Amino acid sequence: MLAREDILRLVPHQGGMCLWDEVTAWTATDIALRAFNHRDPAHPLRSDGRLRAIHLCEYGAQAMAVHGGLRARGRGGAVVPGVLVALREVQLHVARIDDLEGAIEATAQVLAEAETSQQYGFRITHGARVLAEGRAAVMLQPGQ
Repeated sequence: MLAREDILRLVPHQGGMCLWDEVTAWTATDIALRAFNHRDPAHPLRSDGRLRAIHLCEYGAQAMAVHGGLRARGRGGAVVPGVLVALREVQLHVARIDDLEGAIEATAQVLAEAETSQQYGFRITHGARVLAEGRAAVMLQPGQ
Protein backbone atom coordinates (compact mmCIF):
# COMPACT_ATOMS: atom_id res chain seq x y z
CA MET A 1 0.00 0.00 0.00
CA LEU A 2 1.16 3.54 -0.77
CA ALA A 3 0.25 6.57 1.33
CA ARG A 4 -0.64 10.07 0.19
CA GLU A 5 2.95 11.30 0.58
CA ASP A 6 4.05 8.73 -2.01
CA ILE A 7 1.21 9.67 -4.35
CA LEU A 8 2.20 13.35 -4.17
CA ARG A 9 5.65 12.43 -5.51
CA LEU A 10 4.08 10.70 -8.53
CA VAL A 11 1.58 13.24 -9.83
CA PRO A 12 1.54 16.94 -10.70
CA HIS A 13 -1.60 17.46 -8.58
CA GLN A 14 -0.55 18.90 -5.24
CA GLY A 15 -2.26 19.97 -2.03
CA GLY A 16 -6.02 19.57 -2.06
CA MET A 17 -6.02 18.88 -5.80
CA CYS A 18 -4.34 15.53 -5.21
CA LEU A 19 -7.56 13.55 -4.79
CA TRP A 20 -6.31 10.10 -3.74
CA ASP A 21 -5.15 9.21 -0.23
CA GLU A 22 -3.97 5.61 -0.69
CA VAL A 23 -3.02 3.10 -3.33
CA THR A 24 -4.30 -0.24 -2.05
CA ALA A 25 -2.95 -2.41 -4.89
CA TRP A 26 -1.44 -2.13 -8.33
CA THR A 27 0.04 -4.20 -11.16
CA ALA A 28 1.41 -3.27 -14.58
CA THR A 29 -2.15 -3.10 -15.95
CA ASP A 30 -4.36 -1.87 -13.11
CA ILE A 31 -4.60 0.08 -9.88
CA ALA A 32 -6.88 0.34 -6.84
CA LEU A 33 -7.08 3.50 -4.74
CA ARG A 34 -8.96 4.96 -1.78
CA ALA A 35 -9.93 8.54 -0.82
CA PHE A 36 -11.57 10.12 2.20
CA ASN A 37 -11.53 13.79 1.12
CA HIS A 38 -14.93 13.90 -0.60
CA ARG A 39 -16.57 15.08 2.67
CA ASP A 40 -14.06 17.89 3.27
CA PRO A 41 -15.86 21.27 3.26
CA ALA A 42 -12.68 22.81 1.79
CA HIS A 43 -12.49 20.36 -1.15
CA PRO A 44 -11.24 22.42 -4.12
CA LEU A 45 -13.86 21.01 -6.52
CA ARG A 46 -16.87 21.86 -4.33
CA SER A 47 -19.34 24.47 -5.49
CA ASP A 48 -22.39 25.73 -3.63
CA GLY A 49 -21.34 23.52 -0.72
CA ARG A 50 -21.59 20.29 -2.76
CA LEU A 51 -19.23 17.91 -4.49
CA ARG A 52 -21.06 16.69 -7.56
CA ALA A 53 -20.68 13.28 -9.17
CA ILE A 54 -19.25 14.80 -12.37
CA HIS A 55 -16.04 15.37 -10.40
CA LEU A 56 -15.59 11.61 -10.20
CA CYS A 57 -14.22 11.92 -13.74
CA GLU A 58 -11.29 13.86 -12.25
CA TYR A 59 -10.86 11.14 -9.63
CA GLY A 60 -10.73 8.61 -12.50
CA ALA A 61 -8.21 10.69 -14.45
CA GLN A 62 -6.01 11.06 -11.38
CA ALA A 63 -6.14 7.30 -10.84
CA MET A 64 -4.60 7.03 -14.31
CA ALA A 65 -1.91 9.58 -13.41
CA VAL A 66 -0.99 7.72 -10.23
CA HIS A 67 -0.77 4.44 -12.15
CA GLY A 68 1.37 6.03 -14.84
CA GLY A 69 3.70 7.42 -12.18
CA LEU A 70 4.03 4.03 -10.51
CA ARG A 71 4.75 2.33 -13.83
CA ALA A 72 7.40 4.92 -14.75
CA ARG A 73 9.05 4.61 -11.34
CA GLY A 74 9.00 0.82 -11.67
CA ARG A 75 10.87 1.10 -14.98
CA GLY A 76 13.36 3.52 -13.44
CA GLY A 77 12.20 6.30 -15.73
CA ALA A 78 10.73 9.74 -15.33
CA VAL A 79 7.02 10.34 -14.89
CA VAL A 80 5.54 11.52 -18.19
CA PRO A 81 2.83 14.16 -17.77
CA GLY A 82 -0.39 13.81 -19.72
CA VAL A 83 -3.42 15.85 -20.71
CA LEU A 84 -6.92 14.44 -20.46
CA VAL A 85 -8.36 14.61 -23.98
CA ALA A 86 -11.50 12.48 -23.91
CA LEU A 87 -14.07 10.85 -21.69
CA ARG A 88 -16.23 8.09 -23.14
CA GLU A 89 -19.19 6.05 -21.93
CA VAL A 90 -19.22 7.84 -18.57
CA GLN A 91 -22.11 6.79 -16.37
CA LEU A 92 -22.80 8.67 -13.15
CA HIS A 93 -25.01 6.70 -10.76
CA VAL A 94 -25.39 9.42 -8.09
CA ALA A 95 -25.85 13.18 -8.14
CA ARG A 96 -23.30 14.06 -5.45
CA ILE A 97 -20.66 12.42 -3.26
CA ASP A 98 -20.06 14.83 -0.38
CA ASP A 99 -22.80 13.16 1.65
CA LEU A 100 -21.24 9.66 1.59
CA GLU A 101 -19.78 8.32 4.84
CA GLY A 102 -16.42 6.54 4.73
CA ALA A 103 -14.07 6.03 1.82
CA ILE A 104 -14.65 6.05 -1.90
CA GLU A 105 -12.57 3.60 -3.91
CA ALA A 106 -11.51 3.30 -7.52
CA THR A 107 -10.09 0.81 -9.91
CA ALA A 108 -8.55 1.74 -13.25
CA GLN A 109 -7.23 -0.53 -15.99
CA VAL A 110 -5.08 0.16 -19.04
CA LEU A 111 -7.20 -0.59 -22.12
CA ALA A 112 -4.86 0.65 -24.85
CA GLU A 113 -1.58 2.48 -25.02
CA ALA A 114 0.89 3.85 -27.50
CA GLU A 115 4.04 5.92 -27.15
CA THR A 116 2.10 9.18 -26.79
CA SER A 117 -1.34 8.12 -25.57
CA GLN A 118 -3.17 5.89 -23.12
CA GLN A 119 -6.76 4.85 -22.59
CA TYR A 120 -8.05 3.54 -19.28
CA GLY A 121 -11.30 2.23 -17.94
CA PHE A 122 -12.25 3.40 -14.46
CA ARG A 123 -14.87 2.54 -11.85
CA ILE A 124 -15.46 4.42 -8.61
CA THR A 125 -17.40 2.82 -5.78
CA HIS A 126 -18.65 3.43 -2.27
CA GLY A 127 -18.88 0.05 -0.57
CA ALA A 128 -20.72 -2.21 -3.03
CA ARG A 129 -22.38 0.75 -4.81
CA VAL A 130 -20.99 1.92 -8.15
CA LEU A 131 -20.83 5.72 -8.22
CA ALA A 132 -19.30 6.28 -11.66
CA GLU A 133 -17.64 4.38 -14.47
CA GLY A 134 -16.27 5.12 -17.89
CA ARG A 135 -13.21 5.44 -20.06
CA ALA A 136 -10.68 8.24 -20.31
CA ALA A 137 -7.92 8.99 -22.80
CA VAL A 138 -4.76 11.03 -22.23
CA MET A 139 -2.14 12.38 -24.57
CA LEU A 140 1.29 12.00 -23.03
CA GLN A 141 3.79 14.84 -23.22
CA PRO A 142 7.28 13.36 -23.08
CA GLY A 143 9.97 15.87 -22.24
CA GLN A 144 7.64 18.23 -20.37
